[in-house]
Amino acid sequence: MKDIGKIITLLKKESKNWKRPFLSAWAEINRNPFTTLISCILSLRTKDAVTANASLRLLKKYNTPEKILRLSENQIEKLIYPAGFYKTKARRIREICRVLIKEYSGKVPKNFDELMKLKGVGRKTANIVMVYGFKQPEYLPIDTHCNRIPNRLGWIKTKTPEETENALSNILPKKYWYDFNDLFVQFGQNLCLPVSPFCSKCPIRKYCRRVGVKVSR
Repeated sequence: MKDIGKIITLLKKESKNWKRPFLSAWAEINRNPFTTLISCILSLRTKDAVTANASLRLLKKYNTPEKILRLSENQIEKLIYPAGFYKTKARRIREICRVLIKEYSGKVPKNFDELMKLKGVGRKTANIVMVYGFKQPEYLPIDTHCNRIPNRLGWIKTKTPEETENALSNILPKKYWYDFNDLFVQFGQNLCLPVSPFCSKCPIRKYCRRVGVKVSR
């Protein structure tokens, strides 16, 4: 795995040219553990641009559990639509806000296991909140891109995000953990697509084994 550092450096340099819908949204939202948590809930099974707009509409003004609970479920639905499963997410967001106020004094718990107790919060969301909400770099969020790309590169051979998290934690130097999720999500959305990736434009092609790639551009 001697090329990991070279790959990360090249991707970070290239990432300056990639589209990042969330940048414009976060510029207008006070990014903290709570807004990170809610935006992550909104992002599940939803395209990045849709998530960015939904997060902006909701969190620019309603950026605390107390403020969100002043909204009805229907009002939240209208603010986050057309995010995937917006009705379920609106109900879940209100429920999380109630729990945060009742059990955590209105604060997002700075503890991975406590985060996992919140309904609708899985390992990926908990990891993202710890890394990007609390700035704790010792956690490794794994989504579909972070699962697919290391396997495609030939770094690991895993099937599930949980397996990938464990495998990467053993080979990826910790100095890269903080940037890993954000960087590989961008890479997966812009070049290393699930189907027919842009291998001809890829800055790290010479380091990639292209495992499972049958068609590329």
